Amino acid sequence: MGHLIDIEFPCQHFTLRGCSQKHRQCTAVENANENTNQTLHIFKIVYYNKYIKLGLEMTEMPIVTVSFWWLEEVVLVIQSQRNSYHAHQSAQRKAEILQQAAQLGQVMVYITIHSSESFLCYVSSLSASFSQSASWFFFLEEETRVTLVTLLQVLNRYNSQEEWFLGKRLHDNEASIIHHYAFSEDPSSFGYPDPAAGWAISMSLLQRLAERIQYERMKSDFTIDLKHEIAFYIWEGGNGPKLTAVPEFCTQQRDYCATTFTTYLPNCGDAVNKEDIFVAVKTCQKFHSERVPVVKATWDKDAAFLEYYSDVTDPSIPTIHLGVPNTERGHCGKTFAILRRFLSDSVPKADWLLIVDDDTLISLPRLRKLLRCYDPREAVSLGERYGYGLMQSGYSYTTGGGGMVLSRVAVSRLVSSGCSCYSDDAPDDMVLGMCLSSVGVPITHSPLFHQARPDDYSEDLLSMQQPISFHKHWNTDPVAVYTHWLQDTQPRDEL
Repeated sequence: MGHLIDIEFPCQHFTLRGCSQKHRQCTAVENANENTNQTLHIFKIVYYNKYIKLGLEMTEMPIVTVSFWWLEEVVLVIQSQRNSYHAHQSAQRKAEILQQAAQLGQVMVYITIHSSESFLCYVSSLSASFSQSASWFFFLEEETRVTLVTLLQVLNRYNSQEEWFLGKRLHDNEASIIHHYAFSEDPSSFGYPDPAAGWAISMSLLQRLAERIQYERMKSDFTIDLKHEIAFYIWEGGNGPKLTAVPEFCTQQRDYCATTFTTYLPNCGDAVNKEDIFVAVKTCQKFHSERVPVVKATWDKDAAFLEYYSDVTDPSIPTIHLGVPNTERGHCGKTFAILRRFLSDSVPKADWLLIVDDDTLISLPRLRKLLRCYDPREAVSLGERYGYGLMQSGYSYTTGGGGMVLSRVAVSRLVSSGCSCYSDDAPDDMVLGMCLSSVGVPITHSPLFHQARPDDYSEDLLSMQQPISFHKHWNTDPVAVYTHWLQDTQPRDEL
């Protein structure tokens, strides 16, 4: 069998040099970044019979965990996150796959665990590290179950010397704002992969992507829906391959499937108590009669502690005026005032803070179930993750409309850092992301939070979820959306 290497490094271009089973040591060189305090690192790898021991030194930079399992043909990439719960889940998935590999005898499997923030961020690293040994890269979620022998049989149908992009095909039902209204004349004509089912690219394609990234700047600094953006980048305006649908890449269990998916809403035990969450709703006077009644008619009753923050004091709701003037956009001043109030004696002490807009629709029972998986003693920032400038040492942030969840530890660390808004109308979610990044708090992504309406997402994708939130009342009946998508009249299992 192969050798296991565990490496931690920031999301920068990374190269393994001189590594092979024939050598007793090799070096790994990380490119220095003049905009950070990163320095050049040399990693010495000492080989043993069954495993590899790795010694390294790192600067105090945000890191992701990566594990390589040497294989002759395929690199499996488990996309994980920097959080104790997700580290446990990815380690469990890795162990299951390695057990299958051992049962197959001579088959050797690479397993790589990367941050799930940006695939394009580590394309060059994968190409440089595995160009001489691998033919395929297969990407999976922590909750994606793999039948290794079937996966290898599926990949064997395709010539890895050609450019292939394989996956379970999703498409938009109508032009979507989260995809910048791409293919608006025929939204279903463009396919992108369902990450829950796993997706694969050939080495030939990965090498071309790695070369392209070196000289071509991304067209947008924003990362919104990574799976769609990966497919769009690979397609390259018709110069690259479109996604090829593979029926064996599944989310539901079938006899012929190489992959299946469990859930994005795992059962980690009893839901946290209502009293463990403090809910802050941002509103303003002009929406008191339009949006606030929707909140009260839907999810307000599921909160133990909830306050409405507005630009005026309205005892009929009631609302609280934090002394911050209302702004037409951004609301950063108001959000940071909420953070300070959460840490004060003015509100009940809770483990978690949830900040939402007055047009956010949310299932607090499902959120309480999800939060059981996370340790409130850790610095946690949870929601739907977007990114800004990730290829240029940027940062991730939790989208405000879908709901921003912060542990008390994360709020305390952020407030005590002194990081603040550059103006009251700055984009609060982006400033929070930038501040959290500066104090080493990772953004944890959950696809159950949604910045947009249900109609803006693939119907097939939503059918596999128990969503936690949606956002916006545009051209929709918000009460009907809540009743259909978020209200649990009776428990139902999520596949």
